[in-house]
Amino acid sequence: MNKTTKHILYMSAALGMLIYAVPRLSIGEGWTLPTIFSALWLLFALAIVASHLHAILRVDEEMDAQLDRVKKHRRRQLAQLIERRLVRRGQ
Repeated sequence: MNKTTKHILYMSAALGMLIYAVPRLSIGEGWTLPTIFSALWLLFALAIVASHLHAILRVDEEMDAQLDRVKKHRRRQLAQLIERRLVRRGQ
């Protein structure tokens, strides 16, 4: 399962949770503990949906490409370091 499929699956689960829970939440009854809990729960659920939507739409493609370049560079550096150490031991 690739990353996009996982994000779609998790976002669908979060949206399903929202659809199921929103009619049951007590909002609009003043500043009671259930109202505060409901508001915070909604904020967290919407943040989860937003983060998965952000990943699905690949908003940070340039950042992903830059991170891939950095990872490749670090792998090359590590391979060179290991090679140098092996050459030293072989002398």
